[in-house]
This record gives sequence, structure tokens and C-alpha cells, in this order.
Amino acid sequence: MKSAHRQAIDLAGFEAKFRAGPDPWHTFTARDEAIKRQRILRALGHGPMARILELGSGNGSNSQALARRALKLQACDGSPSATRLTRDALADAPHAHAWQIALPARLPGTRYEAVVIAELLYYLEPRAMQRLARDVATVLTPGARLVLAHHQIEFPDNTQRTAGIHTRFIHALDRPLKRVRTFRAQRWRVDGYRL
Repeated sequence: MKSAHRQAIDLAGFEAKFRAGPDPWHTFTARDEAIKRQRILRALGHGPMARILELGSGNGSNSQALARRALKLQACDGSPSATRLTRDALADAPHAHAWQIALPARLPGTRYEAVVIAELLYYLEPRAMQRLARDVATVLTPGARLVLAHHQIEFPDNTQRTAGIHTRFIHALDRPLKRVRTFRAQRWRVDGYRL
């Protein structure tokens, strides 16, 4: 029996998807995505935060909600089309900015009270994910929140297996984090950590 051929999607593949349509995974309209977005917000904890960094903003569907919780939001994506879509989604939030950054790379700020990473880590090569973890570790303030939200089903186009992706990223951070919230659905998992 032959195993399925895996063809990992790269940045050009994401760019093609966002260029073809503004919501390729129905993140603005799917009920399950709305539930996941609410769980991401709950994993952040209560009240507004001074600075939030969002990595892998896609079309900005999570960015809009995060902007309502932040005094300053920096949303990042590597795809030019996704970055434009995020900017459009944040048009009514002057305190929120979208950056085109192909991760891992230098992050746009120096310190954040929260970092949110959704649907990104398993598309990175292991070494790239480890570098991103080191970069994220340097920008978390004492007591900061880290929220990871990823699907738990396998895709034919991811670089790493989805199983254990949060654990691998937390291990690579090499910082003392405590998991404070976990939300699971059939297809995804959201974990909130506190430094």
C-alpha cells in the first residue's frame, strides 16, 4: 500500500491561495472558526492588554478580535496578499498594524504582553520553528500570555505533523511557561500559557 504523497505548502502557495480569494479557509464565516476565535480570546485571559503580537494573521479574521483586546496590535504574515487583507480587516483600528514578515525573521517589536500563533507552526520546518520559538521567547514580558491554536488533524500540505506541535514549540521556547487554559474541539486545540 502506497503512502500518500506529501507536498508541503510554501509561502508562494499561501500567496496563491490568498490571491485567488480573500477567505480560502472560510475563517470569517465558518461557525467552527468563530468558536475557535472565541477560545483564543478566552485563552488570553481577562481585560485589555497593552501589546499583542499575532503571528500568521492570514486574512485578519482573528486580528479584528485581537485588536479589540489590545492597546497596540502587531499582526504579521509572510504573504503580501494576506498582509493586505489583514490591513483591510484592521482599517477601523488605528492602534493595530499589519506587517509582512516571512517567519522566522526579526519580530516587529521588542516586548509583548501576549503572543498569539494560530495555524502556522506545522507549516514551518523544524529548525525554522525552533528559531521562531527563540525569537518569541525574547519578546515575552514577565507574566505574558502565549496562545497557540492549531488543527489536530493531519493535512497533506503541512511540513510537520500536527500531533504534538504545541508541545514541540513550548519545548523549543526554553522558558518557564505554565499552561493555564486548554480548549479542544474535534478538529483543533487552543492552549493558553503564562510566562
